[in-house]
Amino acid sequence: MIFMKEIVAIIRPEKLEEVKNALEAAGCHGMTVTEVRGRGRQLGITESYRGRDYRIDLLPKTKIEIVVNDEDVDTVVETIVKSAQTGDIGDGKIFISGVDEVVRIRTGESGKKAV
Repeated sequence: MIFMKEIVAIIRPEKLEEVKNALEAAGCHGMTVTEVRGRGRQLGITESYRGRDYRIDLLPKTKIEIVVNDEDVDTVVETIVKSAQTGDIGDGKIFISGVDEVVRIRTGESGKKAV
C-alpha cells in the first residue's frame, strides 16, 4: 500500500529561497536540493558574445525532492507553484510519484513515522 509520495520540482534557481521559505512556512522542512541543467519547451536560449551568437541548450535549474504523506501532497504542490511561478516560459515542472517505503537510517523506523 502506497501512502507516501515523492514530489520532484524543477524550478528556476533564483526562486529557490522563496520556495524553501514558503515550504518551511507550510510545515515542510525536509528536502533535498540539487543544481541541475535541462530544458523543456523553452529549448534553451541564444546569447551574443563579442559579436557572435551561441546557443545554450541546457539551462541551469534547481531540483527539489520531497517525500510526504499522501495527505500533504496538495499543500506542498500548491506551495511550490505559488512561490516558484513567474508566469514566463521556463518556470519548471512538478512530478509526483508513489513511494513504496521509507526507512530512517538513524532509528530504523519505517513507513509514515520515518517521513
